[in-house]
Amino acid sequence: MSDLLVERDGPVAVVTLNRPERLNAISGPMLEQFSEALAEADGDRDVRAIVITGAGRGFCSGLDLKDATSTGIGSGGGAGLGRFDLRNAPPMVLHRTDKPTLCALNGPAAGYGMDLALGCDIRLASETAKLAAIFTKRSLLPESGGTWLLPRLVGWEKACDIALRGRTLTAQESLELGLVSRVVPSDRCLPETLALAAEIAANAPLAVQATKRMMRLGLDETFEANVHHVFLQLLPLMGSKDFREGLAAFLEKREPKFTGS
Repeated sequence: MSDLLVERDGPVAVVTLNRPERLNAISGPMLEQFSEALAEADGDRDVRAIVITGAGRGFCSGLDLKDATSTGIGSGGGAGLGRFDLRNAPPMVLHRTDKPTLCALNGPAAGYGMDLALGCDIRLASETAKLAAIFTKRSLLPESGGTWLLPRLVGWEKACDIALRGRTLTAQESLELGLVSRVVPSDRCLPETLALAAEIAANAPLAVQATKRMMRLGLDETFEANVHHVFLQLLPLMGSKDFREGLAAFLEKREPKFTGS
């Protein structure tokens, strides 16, 4: 069986980490496969949303430390650091993806798996899900976006309390902190995430992607710069077929049928 499954549910691409016997620990080859799957879905006009989940009882237990040990990572001396090229690493590709990304957090997410979940736009958690910021307990740090994402999601003090202590958060604690949008029964995690993805996918895809892109860029812009950039994004949207369809559907009191053009 493939360690990474990519399937389609209508306009939704479903990417499943598929090493349930290792709680979906990510091996070296999976990193490249995951980046490629995200980039392909982002470039596919027929895909309007992406759902990421894990097979079995866990979401992702992090990077496969056995695999890392076999490749020499952790042998000391910082060997090989100069060869690192993170431009196409999964956290970077996930961050650049304009299609909405939803995480069906079906079980524990630890280390790299926690960063991966936080990198998604929306997270739904099963009752058995956990977010484990175990980095400092392994003499590591949240290297895959966590140090950027966590303070923006929960604020500086709470991020420090979680990351510096190496805390493991239950699904309910994650909900109270705003790290997940809802907690659902375990057997409903993926179906409810897919339903939410389908709801988003029913909207005008160019507008959805532009909205996400402007919010992402706005994190590093002044208010004035963002307003100007949003206006420039608005002009082509108002000339699109989907804008005319949305207006016609409103006037005719019917549901719009957007084509992404």
